[in-house]
Amino acid sequence: MIIGVLETLALLAVHILSWIAVCHALLTKHDPRAALGWTVTALLLPLVGPLLYATFGISRAESHASRIMRRQEPLEPDYAHPPFPKTPPEGLPDYIISMEKIGRHLTEQHLSVGNSLTPLHNGDEAYPLMLKAIREAQKQVFLCTYIFNAGKIATEFGEALTEAAQRGVDVRLLVDGIGMLYSWRKPWKKLAEHGVHVAMFLPPRLFPPNFSINLRNHRKMLVCDNTAFTGGMNISDDNIAAGKTKYVQDMHFHCQGPIVDQLRRAFLLNWGFCTGKYTPLPPASTLPAGESHCRIIMDGPGSEADVLNDIFCGVVNAARQSVRIMTPYFLPSHGLVSALRSAAQRGVDVNVVLPAKNNLFYVHWAQFRLLPTLIEAGVRVWYQPPPFAHTKLLTVDYYYSQVGSANLDTRSLRLNFELNMEVFDPQFCKQIASHIDATITQSTEITAADLKKLSLPVRLRNAACWIFSPYL
Repeated sequence: MIIGVLETLALLAVHILSWIAVCHALLTKHDPRAALGWTVTALLLPLVGPLLYATFGISRAESHASRIMRRQEPLEPDYAHPPFPKTPPEGLPDYIISMEKIGRHLTEQHLSVGNSLTPLHNGDEAYPLMLKAIREAQKQVFLCTYIFNAGKIATEFGEALTEAAQRGVDVRLLVDGIGMLYSWRKPWKKLAEHGVHVAMFLPPRLFPPNFSINLRNHRKMLVCDNTAFTGGMNISDDNIAAGKTKYVQDMHFHCQGPIVDQLRRAFLLNWGFCTGKYTPLPPASTLPAGESHCRIIMDGPGSEADVLNDIFCGVVNAARQSVRIMTPYFLPSHGLVSALRSAAQRGVDVNVVLPAKNNLFYVHWAQFRLLPTLIEAGVRVWYQPPPFAHTKLLTVDYYYSQVGSANLDTRSLRLNFELNMEVFDPQFCKQIASHIDATITQSTEITAADLKKLSLPVRLRNAACWIFSPYL
């Protein structure tokens, strides 16, 4: 009798858990298909379904992320947003003003005027300049990276950071808690013994418990006094091309001018969240150095707006002539897919360049599920030959560019903490567009006919990977 009652209570508890998971998914999911998927999982797999939802549900990540976003904005007035401009800066063409308004509205950040940006290809060009800036710094060296892999380059950076700290420079290194797992050896651990301040972003641990493996700081930046670097490049020997046939192609950007102050602020916000210590911002002192209008975009989960995704959709929808995209991981949102299709259908020249050989094979397979609807609308898709390209670039109408750490996939646009930079400058845009065009001349176009040749097992494999695209 007692056993029967206990079994009934256990069964009731299991069903209550299932319905709790269902209610939570219905109330928190933005995508009805995700809500439906979790509802079916929770109801058809009692106990297992709710456990899967509690472990992998995006809402759980977003709940934690919302607390992070609140903590990233401290109360000190030094970190307050600059006065919100009511009008766009002078000198922008009329048809570009709508693009500028999108970023201004979503970030509440003004465009920084008077900047110089230099594209740097691979670690061969970027690392020497970054190391030089660290060695010449007199006041601050702030380095934020997703991956800091042990190797020759990491050793050189470690030595430069140590030397800077020993001569009295404020040296800080911030590494992501998941990104640090890419390297068995942790080259930054000894830096703390030599005066370098080191912090981890949400490292996984048992005590106190932290298992938020989906929340990652994917931002990359280096600020050395009045010069800075940002883009998509990690600290790793993999980015060195000289003497190798297998390496990771990537681009970083040397930034000079007032945009350095925005990057400094971005780093200190990250640092404050990880350490609880928010250093007062120094007075803006970086002098104009060029003609580029720039704005830093800090995006992450836990906020109502999908800032980067909304900006991507907005500028593509505003395009009149051309859209060029280069990204390693292409699993765009439904909104961005619609924006790209619409642009192509109204006569805009839309080109998407992807790596022919991806370091994540399952992402490569999942991409094929999305390509037919884009290609049929007139979007041209190109696969560039190896080595693998980790480069993330966007240009619109020879005036607008966007560079940074964000990929065009769900992980970057919904789960990661990312940092991108908007650039309004026809000369800079021409440089980026020329790089993409040069890559296209060496690439192979994927056509609707190519996709139709794929066998049924291959198409099923691609679709199966696509189902899990929110977690890839």
